[in-house]
Amino acid sequence: MYISIGNDMAVRDRSIVGIFDLDNCSYEKKTREFLARAEKNGEVVTATDKLPKSFVLSAEYGLHRVYLSQFSSTVVEHRKL
Repeated sequence: MYISIGNDMAVRDRSIVGIFDLDNCSYEKKTREFLARAEKNGEVVTATDKLPKSFVLSAEYGLHRVYLSQFSSTVVEHRKL
C-alpha cells in the first residue's frame, strides 16, 4: 500500500520509518542537524510547492529519503492509496 504525500507523490507504507510534524520537531537541535545533513547529502525530496508542514522519513533498498509534505503529519498518516 502507498501513502500519498502531495504533488502526485506517494511512498510505500512499508518503507516509512516515521512521519513527523515540522512545527513540533524543528525546535530540537538534533532534528535540525538531521535535516541539514539529509539536505547536504541530497536525501531530501520536496513534495510541495508550499511551506512544508511535515516530513516523512523512509528507508528502502538501502536508500534513505526525507520527503517534505504540505500536509500535517496526521493528514499524511491517513492518506492511504
